Amino acid sequence: MSKKERYGLIAFMRHYGTDQACREYLVSKRWPNGFVCPKCGTQHGHLLGKGHIQCAGYHYQASVTVGTVMHRSHLPLVKWFLAFYLMTQDKRGISAVQLSRQLDVTYKTAWYLLHRIRKAMGQRDSRYLLSGIVEFDDAYFGGPTVGKKRGRGTEKSKVFVAASLEDGERPKHLRMQLTQNLKQASVKKFAKAHIHKGSTIRTDAYRSFSPALATNYMLETHPFDPSTGELHWLHTLVSNAKVFILGTYHGLPKKNLPS
Repeated sequence: MSKKERYGLIAFMRHYGTDQACREYLVSKRWPNGFVCPKCGTQHGHLLGKGHIQCAGYHYQASVTVGTVMHRSHLPLVKWFLAFYLMTQDKRGISAVQLSRQLDVTYKTAWYLLHRIRKAMGQRDSRYLLSGIVEFDDAYFGGPTVGKKRGRGTEKSKVFVAASLEDGERPKHLRMQLTQNLKQASVKKFAKAHIHKGSTIRTDAYRSFSPALATNYMLETHPFDPSTGELHWLHTLVSNAKVFILGTYHGLPKKNLPS
């Protein structure tokens, strides 16, 4: 759906409350100028009851879900569509336990749905690079560290975090990635994968950041001081992510953190 097509739940179900409605929507997106058979080029066909269009030429059956996370799934399309809706309409996301209740499916099925959807979202995000002014830092996710090291010596999961700022003022896009360490090689690898060369990176004065980033980026380094508001948006986004993980999932083991 486009930004202009955001619906409340009642309106959403009115538009996509049946498998037939969901299939017709997919057809309109896959063939916006009318059906064209991918095998013979025939421009005429009719929609079958199992998510296929049969061409009028050689009777080839083209799937409306091929190339999507829904392909070869036995789950009704209306449940897939509702999973998309529930996952994206709440900034806190939704857990597999909650989704299983909402869709009346098993926990295993709900977990599978969320895993497939998150993977597709991640693949789409991977096409884009952060650019312009980018705030960059490391963060730590995990349970309380009473009696243990804190800060960069912690045993919590280490995560690189970067956010591009729109017009240099407000966050536009965010990247977060689990890392084994904060060494220069790891910093360079993250930056190369997620930040456009030549961007301006605002970061703190940690010893491995500047040497790793100085070659391909313009750097603005600031000693860490919460009172100055430096890297304000980045720290706010990290804080929101931690609240989201704690509130929706009640914490996550390290192996599940990337997904």
